[in-house]
Amino acid sequence: MAKNSELVVGLDIGTTKICAIVGEIGPEGVDIVGIGSSPSRGLRKGVVINIESTVNSIRRAIEEAEMMAGCEIKSTYVGIAGGHIKGINSHGIVAVKDKEVRTSDIRRVIDAARAVVIPLDREVIHILPQEYVIDNQDGIKEPLGMSGVRLEAKVHLVTGACSSAQNLIKCANKTGLDVADIVLQQLASSLAVLTEDEKDLGVVLIDIGGGTTDIAIFSGGSIVHTAVLSLGGNQVTNDIAVGLRTPAPKAEKLKIKHGCAIASMVDKDENVDVPSVGGRNTRVLSRQILCEIIEPRVEEIFSLVQREIQRSGYEDLLASGAVITGGTNIMEGMPELAEDVLGMPVRRGIPEGIGGLTDVVRSPIYATGVGLVLYGKDHMGSRYFPIRQDKNLYHRIKVRMKGWMHDFF
Repeated sequence: MAKNSELVVGLDIGTTKICAIVGEIGPEGVDIVGIGSSPSRGLRKGVVINIESTVNSIRRAIEEAEMMAGCEIKSTYVGIAGGHIKGINSHGIVAVKDKEVRTSDIRRVIDAARAVVIPLDREVIHILPQEYVIDNQDGIKEPLGMSGVRLEAKVHLVTGACSSAQNLIKCANKTGLDVADIVLQQLASSLAVLTEDEKDLGVVLIDIGGGTTDIAIFSGGSIVHTAVLSLGGNQVTNDIAVGLRTPAPKAEKLKIKHGCAIASMVDKDENVDVPSVGGRNTRVLSRQILCEIIEPRVEEIFSLVQREIQRSGYEDLLASGAVITGGTNIMEGMPELAEDVLGMPVRRGIPEGIGGLTDVVRSPIYATGVGLVLYGKDHMGSRYFPIRQDKNLYHRIKVRMKGWMHDFF
């Protein structure tokens, strides 16, 4: 086993499950060496509503990952989602002092691009550069050293509620973990399931989790739009529970084992056992009835995604179509229904570009967790939220901004 300094841990704190994934950084890339998973108790639609329950779930997932990896986990990268997440595009312009772009010029233009008014109860989570423009020459990814008199930067700013970010950090800290950074979940998932060609041609990533559906649109190799819908797989489970009059945990098992997003794909003669509530006898129902309950809700989710894509204005730039990932997308028929609703080619995204326990993590369920490990590999050494540090939010944001500037140059 490598030293702890060569290990990166991703902690996916979801509405349905909490997953900890340990990656070992080697000369040939990332090897997954440990996985821990625990049912999530204490989140609703991606937001913490019960700290103690969330802490207990995190602790169980971390202990399981530690046991498998044979190491002690002290630091982690944490994913963040929820309806409070908002993304906006911004634009900054500065004059180049010495007619040659230097690091100070890039720093100034990024500062100019992020100078937008956001409410005091919100925090900038990511500044994602899209492209630079030098004297009207656009499409520049690395402007350092180029000649010109005017430098422009186009960036995508992701903001979230301060309280939600603080609660995630607090939950991790209570388990003895140091939060190295908080990462937008769809950004993390994109690192695990999207190819560079797809990002260049234009693609929409749709990560359907238990409580939220996370959307990220890429064009020209960069993120141009992000959104979070407060609707996910839990709504499908609730529909099954109500429609078949069965307990929610049993409805979840029915969805996973027998669910299909398109009822017409199911054999009419196929039956499933449906547990009843209150100790009543188990019933035998047609599997098609189950799928007829699932299909309208999934169709609604994809319809809302389609509306968000249209609202973004990038609908005509998605030459690569869509990639769907997240736990809900393991259900049969999801890509086919998505193609019908979205009107574009769709594939199911599974984590790629990793070694180690690949057979275990090659599932949409682990896309965010693996992506957090890959994000951590690229940002090792940056620690924005030290454990047991009682300094105020302003100080943490200041430290974080210094880290961003260091990453750019």
